[in-house]
Amino acid sequence: MDNDEPLEPEIKDEPETEPAARNSDETFYCEAEASVAIEKEKPGGESSETDLEIEDTEKLFTTGQRELYLEACKLVGVVPVSYFIRNMEESYVNLNHHGLGPSGTKAIAIALVSNTSVVTLELADNCIMEEGTLSLVQMLQENYYLQDLNISNNDLGLKGASTISEFLQRNTSSLLNLQLSGNNFKDESAELFCQAFSANYRIKTLDLSHNEFSDKGGEHLGQMLALNIGLQSLDLSWNQFHTQGAVALCNGLRANVTLQKLDLSMNGFGNEGATALGEVLRLNNSLVHIDVSSNDISNEGVLKISKGLEFNESLKVLKLFLNPVSMDGATLLILSIKRNPKSKMEEIDISNVLVSEQFVKILDGVCAIHPQLDVTYKAVQGFSAKKELLLRTNPMKLIQSYADQHQITVIDFFKSLNPNGRMMMSVGDFWKAMIQQDKVPMNPYQVRELIKKLAEKTGMVNFRCWCLGGTLRIMKPGGIKNCGLCYGSIKTAKFSPDAFNASLA
Repeated sequence: MDNDEPLEPEIKDEPETEPAARNSDETFYCEAEASVAIEKEKPGGESSETDLEIEDTEKLFTTGQRELYLEACKLVGVVPVSYFIRNMEESYVNLNHHGLGPSGTKAIAIALVSNTSVVTLELADNCIMEEGTLSLVQMLQENYYLQDLNISNNDLGLKGASTISEFLQRNTSSLLNLQLSGNNFKDESAELFCQAFSANYRIKTLDLSHNEFSDKGGEHLGQMLALNIGLQSLDLSWNQFHTQGAVALCNGLRANVTLQKLDLSMNGFGNEGATALGEVLRLNNSLVHIDVSSNDISNEGVLKISKGLEFNESLKVLKLFLNPVSMDGATLLILSIKRNPKSKMEEIDISNVLVSEQFVKILDGVCAIHPQLDVTYKAVQGFSAKKELLLRTNPMKLIQSYADQHQITVIDFFKSLNPNGRMMMSVGDFWKAMIQQDKVPMNPYQVRELIKKLAEKTGMVNFRCWCLGGTLRIMKPGGIKNCGLCYGSIKTAKFSPDAFNASLA
């Protein structure tokens, strides 16, 4: 209970009435919006049975959020959580690891039925089980404000999956992001989720990591991917997919047109799974981020992935960390980017691979064509620690040092790179200018780091910087953005932002 002291419910003037026993499957019902005018007597045809009954009807509809929660706690027989009371009018509520159990979860759910503040609710590791899941689902049918729900690590199992699946198929909730990691879901649950997400188009982000899906589950989820038209991000890491499941998932991806981010790390795809993934990359133009770290993919599998990258026009991030890939496989990857003039690749993670100076030279050639590319590798063979340090020396500090020595500003240095004297250059032109200039010698790695700091999403490098109080910033319509180039020694003590902007005119 997060060391919260028990908070006693307020003493009521009326004697407590022992609530009648109810089946856990009965729908709880609570209306507590003060702004809604109602009659005190229900129509004859309306059932009066609810899980939360307050005898004084007028009091029910004037009860605040805090009082409603305290009443719910008294009803289900749990001690109120003081953190929830303090934060129930905030947009973010974190109740992870509070030991709520099914009853505590039910009290929370009752209070949230009419809540219009909470947008994100964290309930991981609370042992909510099937009963708590049912309470949450019933709440979500009435609450149209909650968008993010985390019920990971609650051992929901097949029954919980069934409850969630039935709810999702209705497409009636405002829920956008759902975290279900570590809930002991097996292949039977995957079949239920296939039914749910084949119909559901509202959920955008789904986390099913750290479960027990095997190849059969992969077949169900692959079918789901082929039919789903809503998911944008899916996490299936730390499951038990091997060749058959990997191929099934990839078959589904070939037909999917909405998924952008996919985490398949810590599974067992192997080279056959990598072959199927390579075919997906050749055809799919929606995936932007793929993580297949630690999937037993060797150079053979990387070759197949590389073939797909030669045709792919959407992928920006590829993570292959902790796979048995050598420098030869790493070379195949970067050469595939070089062969694809339409590649949007920005990040390749092979941070367990030791490369050579020859690899670095090839990478420099690739980056001359694709300057946005950043490849993370372990180290360069044969490089001393001192040489490695020099390779990665902060480029902004080098430019600042040059500017100080020649008594100019960093802005003056950047303006000298552009023949027309303008304050913006394309990333490609900036790359070439930085490599060719001899005022501040830099290696390609340092130029890439500089581009990361200055480049905009439009593919342009912006020099519209000014320094005031030791912070260099980029001036933009409607705001300013720190770019991290200033280290407090630019000679601009008398140079105001207004004067700088005027100088750009």
